[in-house]
Amino acid sequence: MDEWNWTSETSARAGGPFSSQEDAEAWLSQTWQDLLDEGVEEVTLMNGEEAVYGPMPLND
Repeated sequence: MDEWNWTSETSARAGGPFSSQEDAEAWLSQTWQDLLDEGVEEVTLMNGEEAVYGPMPLND
């Protein structure tokens, strides 16, 4: 089973685990501003140990 997570430069795990890429992306669309307010500037979507995309800036 795939495990999807968001990682950031400031923490090993910014969000997750999620059961699908869609769930991970939906979570980020709802919480990106909170992450930015907490000092997270960019995130990377991980599927297990593999980076799917990112780092993606939150402030653009």
